[in-house]
Amino acid sequence: MRRMSTSAPLHKRAILWGTAILTVLVVAGLCLTSESDVTASVRQRRVERLNAAVENVYTEGYQRMADEQLAELRGEGGQGLDAMVLAENPYGTNTTSLYVYFTTDAPAKVTYTVSAEGYPDFTRTAQEGGAGGVAGTMAASADLDGSDAYQSVHEFLVLGLIPRVSNTITFTLEDTDGNTTERTITRQGPKLLGDEEVRLEATVAPAAGADLGDGLYAVLGNDSDDQDFMYLYDTAGVLRGEIPLLYYRAHRLLFDGDGLMWFSASTKHLVGMNRLGKLVKIIDLGDRFILHHDYALDADGSIVSLATELGRDDHAVQDQVIKVDTRTGKVSRLLDAGELFADYKASTTHAGIDESDPTATGRWDWIHFNTIQLTDDGGAILSARETSTIIKIDDLETDPTVAWMAGERSVWDGFPAIQDLFLDKDGDFPDTGGQHSVTVETDPSLGDGRYYLTMFDNNFGYASTRPDFDWTVIDGISTAQSSKDPHSHSQFRRCLIDERAGTYAEVDAFDVPYSPYVSSEQVLDNGAILVDSGMQGLIGTYSPDGELLAQYRMEPDISYLYRVYQYGFHGFYFQ
Repeated sequence: MRRMSTSAPLHKRAILWGTAILTVLVVAGLCLTSESDVTASVRQRRVERLNAAVENVYTEGYQRMADEQLAELRGEGGQGLDAMVLAENPYGTNTTSLYVYFTTDAPAKVTYTVSAEGYPDFTRTAQEGGAGGVAGTMAASADLDGSDAYQSVHEFLVLGLIPRVSNTITFTLEDTDGNTTERTITRQGPKLLGDEEVRLEATVAPAAGADLGDGLYAVLGNDSDDQDFMYLYDTAGVLRGEIPLLYYRAHRLLFDGDGLMWFSASTKHLVGMNRLGKLVKIIDLGDRFILHHDYALDADGSIVSLATELGRDDHAVQDQVIKVDTRTGKVSRLLDAGELFADYKASTTHAGIDESDPTATGRWDWIHFNTIQLTDDGGAILSARETSTIIKIDDLETDPTVAWMAGERSVWDGFPAIQDLFLDKDGDFPDTGGQHSVTVETDPSLGDGRYYLTMFDNNFGYASTRPDFDWTVIDGISTAQSSKDPHSHSQFRRCLIDERAGTYAEVDAFDVPYSPYVSSEQVLDNGAILVDSGMQGLIGTYSPDGELLAQYRMEPDISYLYRVYQYGFHGFYFQ
């Protein structure tokens, strides 16, 4: 049962939630176990009950009741460091999190360390302050100044408790003069809702002192037949957060200027969470569109998302771009790729599936967008897996047109007007095969119209809507469907786009474990490169020249890991 309490070294008391707040999330009957004597039918009933509980979490009523419960607790305690108000996962959005509230006479900043036997310590300085007040309404600033770091009213989440073991949490307060005060509490870590690993297998252990970045790995898309989650792991491979989703997956995390972290909780829901775990915004996309694969935050704070339009007579999927106003929830279409490439679309075989709706049949997945990146000039970069093409769109939100395309030109044979839009290749290198996670990387020294694109090149040639196309025209490409094929590899790649010259060139590339579908890459702030070979469940960190520094394997009950990105959560959970 979720506990909410005030806490002091000499007296601790637990205040239990009323039945109006769903305590069943952490009852053992809802936790997904893997005992061999649990029958499939019993397990299915447990999954259904957990699904229903999570559905309740994603309602305004649940979030409002959590606010009221926290307000009651703060009214009964929290006056001083020895009367902390503590509440496990009050908003139902991060299983192993602990809400903390207390006041101090003088402003101070708070650093906490979570310790558990057999696990590395987890130390962070809590993000506090920002606009608003208590009761879950505070919005963390995207950028901190010195005054925000020191507060007299302390309200934050502790992340990183290890489930089902004793955790020692040490709070260190530092005032503006550098004086420090410590308090220590002990908490039993809660049961997980899922059956993910608490510690990932290190297939390549990092060397002592290796710099793997200072963030948490967000595992985005466990694509399970059971309850879906987003997981947070530290760079030692230890679980530090479990965020339940309605279904499908989160694709990436977006941080707006109002202190909210946005992500998809289903094919139909985008949510904005504050740093305490409260779902401040819950947006239902309605009956016309469902989202898939990727989204981005535009300059106005709206979310631009890849989408499928429902109810189409031709059953085309994964070929739309929509805009979601995060203030009003209004959804509008920005782009129908079937209109831009009408003749090509008509030439393709009616085949494919809708990945965001696996129950759908007879779908037409003729282009299969899997990444969107917004550019500073009002355009967008789209990755089209089905054609192994990268496409730049100009004026996406006003009058979208194709600026340029890059990839294997012969895929578009028979359509010379489209082929005329292709950038010329500067150098001798193979084109991509079903690329994912295409990312814009700007560098002011390059000048206008020049920038890098990094990507996970799956190096896999296949398209269900182009069954007669010979993908082996791309040098070195694999046509193996299995990620275990010993003769195949994928690649991390960086290309230089020169819009002024109309060219693209390969700058860097190195081999990574083969994954014919899904997967991601990310260049970290320290220059290291994070790679998710999704169909093998491998999360690797590489040096800029391709040396493998560390690698973890995740093998829960999944089909694949869709994406893994590292986030520092600075100005959100942490300073």
